[in-house]
Amino acid sequence: MDILANYGTLLILIAAAFGFFMAWGIGANDVANAMGTSVGTRSLTIKQAIIIAMIFEFAGAYLAGGEVTSTIKNGIIDSAAYADHPDLLVFGMIASLLASGTWLLVASFFGWPVSTTHTIIGAIIGFALVSLGSSAVHWSKVSGIVGSWVITPAISGLLAYFIFISVQRLIFNADKPLAAAKKYVPAYIFMTVMVICLVTLKKGLKHVGLEMSDQESLLLSAALSLLSSLLAGVYIKRKQYDSADDKSMQYTNVEKVFGILMVVTACAMAFAHGSNDVANAIGPLSAVVAIVQSSGEIAAESSIAWWILPLGGVGIVIGLASLGHKVMATVGTGITHLTPSRGFAAQLATAATVVIASGTGLPISTTQTLVGAVMGVGLARGIAALNLNVLRNIVVSWVVTLPAGAILAIIFFYIIQWSFS
Repeated sequence: MDILANYGTLLILIAAAFGFFMAWGIGANDVANAMGTSVGTRSLTIKQAIIIAMIFEFAGAYLAGGEVTSTIKNGIIDSAAYADHPDLLVFGMIASLLASGTWLLVASFFGWPVSTTHTIIGAIIGFALVSLGSSAVHWSKVSGIVGSWVITPAISGLLAYFIFISVQRLIFNADKPLAAAKKYVPAYIFMTVMVICLVTLKKGLKHVGLEMSDQESLLLSAALSLLSSLLAGVYIKRKQYDSADDKSMQYTNVEKVFGILMVVTACAMAFAHGSNDVANAIGPLSAVVAIVQSSGEIAAESSIAWWILPLGGVGIVIGLASLGHKVMATVGTGITHLTPSRGFAAQLATAATVVIASGTGLPISTTQTLVGAVMGVGLARGIAALNLNVLRNIVVSWVVTLPAGAILAIIFFYIIQWSFS
């Protein structure tokens, strides 16, 4: 208690710095995963992807990031077990942020697409084991989260598979692919905008003082989605193409149409990622601030300080801009050959899966969700379309990440504890 009273402000400043460092790592690694498909299909340049991420990642983090934060902060360890030792919980959360940021820096430098969710959960488990033992860990919660790492790639893979199959059958297999695209693309626009609107209206606006009922959210989302699809339909029909083009040229023109869709799905993916993965950085930071400001009292729930969500959003954006290009190259071109239509299917499936998980408060790995979606698109063309060597390396990096986070957190926990003793 004396440590919190004497060094409370310093501990908050250190936690804020390491929280920003962790958010930077999320931007450098996880956001690069999210935007990699857009850059890999050449629907967006790296500069354009960074600008989109700046806007929509920050919006997702600030407007819709609170739901998952509560799960990271209170769900993985038994915070009540630290009631007599709140300083240990503060040290542990700070160590977890530093450990996670360090591992993400290393992984991003080498272009390894790892899971920030794996990293922070492994780090929190690591410090809990050495501070109070295994009894401090909610293993049932952890097993549920681990289960989601398997379930969510499967969900996103299935969604991507069926979205891409529908695109193939409705558009590319049609006698006149370009005419079919003009007919069906507005429907895909409707689905995409619906995904982004629902999470914004249902859970985002409450963080800025506005709330809507489920029915109101659904109606407004449907209206905005309909308007978007109508505008997209008008835009596509105004595009002039030579009716004498052969089928190969029509396929090229259809891909150009899906290139436009990729921009929309990139926005949706950036928002969905910001709403979900910002919790990995600000969850531990929020816990530190709440404990210090309450003089060591560990509450079951606590409000998030106004400056924490923007701090996470800014860190994510800077991380992507500074080092995101390396992981972006790995994901965008390494797993399978992506065209705009394939990338659209993968991104829409990923965004929908992440938004669903964010709405339920379940922390998932965006990396694994996206890889599952890209695999689903690849499998739609046969297993030979997948680069199994790249997939193997990605899976190995996932396996290494969790223990790496735990080991680093244990080392930093002891260093921080010694420094304040």
